[in-house]
Amino acid sequence: MILSYFRTIVLYSVLILAIRLMGKRQIGEMEPAEFVVTMLVANLAAIPMQDGAIPLYSGLVPILTVLGMELVLSGLMMCSVSFRRLLCGKPVILINHGKIIQENLRKTRLSLDELTRQLRDKDVLDIRSVEFAVLETNGNVSVFPYPKDRPASAKDAGVQAARQYLPVTIIEDGYLSRENLKSAGKDDNWLSRVLKEHSTVVADTFLLTVDEADHIVYVGKEPA
Repeated sequence: MILSYFRTIVLYSVLILAIRLMGKRQIGEMEPAEFVVTMLVANLAAIPMQDGAIPLYSGLVPILTVLGMELVLSGLMMCSVSFRRLLCGKPVILINHGKIIQENLRKTRLSLDELTRQLRDKDVLDIRSVEFAVLETNGNVSVFPYPKDRPASAKDAGVQAARQYLPVTIIEDGYLSRENLKSAGKDDNWLSRVLKEHSTVVADTFLLTVDEADHIVYVGKEPA
């Protein structure tokens, strides 16, 4: 039983490492090749987890081999457009200047029901308002309504929008990030002053953020 726990922990750790090395795309919208790799890795790990008679390396070696192939293929796809198209395909135009390209729907085996569902996902109810729609290589449909049907932006309305700043998390659930404190251009004196203003300490702080304009967001921990 203890050996099974140990094998599971090892395989789990290797899987986490493999997915991290493959990049964030593996846990987001995946290309066909990336989806195949993810499915392979999951199945390769399941076998030695379930069968204690199979040596642990019998699961680790294939997983690391697939990981190596994925990294090599990713490098090749970055260097070669032709190779990338071979593995991932290329975007397909489904609607062009308001006209549905029926031939492309048939080629991609995408029904009208699926197309309209994708449009609804983009908050588009009237297909006549769509100027362009493109089926991306990851299976998503990018939708571009006619200019008159797009929501008005601040520029369109002649409004001067306020500049946005990216907040940096200094404290999260009682944990102080020294790295973020430094990247925000702050020091311990600033932190002490802010905590003193809120009559609190790091351990009692649930969230503390600051941005380039010195806008501070503080949320204290609720009593357990």
